[in-house]
Amino acid sequence: MAAAKPNLVVLSGAGISAESGLATFRDNGGLWNNYSVYDVATPEAFHKNPELVLDFYNQRRNDVRKAKPNPAHEALAEAEEQFNVHIVTQNVDDLHERAGSSNVIHVHGLITQARSSVTQELYELADKDIQIGDKCPQGAQLRPHVVWFGEYIYHMDEAVQLVENADIVVVVGTSLSVFPFAGLVEYASPEAKCYLITQDLDQVPTGFEYRQGSASQLLPKLLTELTN
Repeated sequence: MAAAKPNLVVLSGAGISAESGLATFRDNGGLWNNYSVYDVATPEAFHKNPELVLDFYNQRRNDVRKAKPNPAHEALAEAEEQFNVHIVTQNVDDLHERAGSSNVIHVHGLITQARSSVTQELYELADKDIQIGDKCPQGAQLRPHVVWFGEYIYHMDEAVQLVENADIVVVVGTSLSVFPFAGLVEYASPEAKCYLITQDLDQVPTGFEYRQGSASQLLPKLLTELTN
């Protein structure tokens, strides 16, 4: 009887997608340097100027469609041969899925989907954008399936349970400055092997080994080490 695969939980952030050419929000030169969050990333902004908000996310969605998974995304998909891999991501792009990862939780939503502005019903966008007048069956305007400031994030209870049960926790591409996502590291078991890969970090969480540098270079190396 084959031994059970170790549980590998990955917490990914904007840094892993930045290496595929997608602009981050918070870094120098990021999107929040050009846009106010109060104009494009709150429910109030959508109510005040839905056309501006839809245009902003339509542009972001087109950027995602043009981007391709990088070696970090691909290494995580390949790791499913050796590990029971679950990815919990802050990112609203679908690069993990397009690389081949099977189990991805988007706590901040998924930009390739729309949702009703009055229900939680989701709609796949494929190659379409969201326009004024695109409505759900209840007659409400569709909006991006993205968590805005002041809204609750998704799947937090499931994410906590995954981290608690992980044999290995890998944090990649995030400075752990956005809560409650950043608080997930506190649920890692003392027996778990824990690693953090990012370019810049103010403080390393207790019990984590910090590897500073590129996700696309360091993550494949780490996964090879763990396999061996």
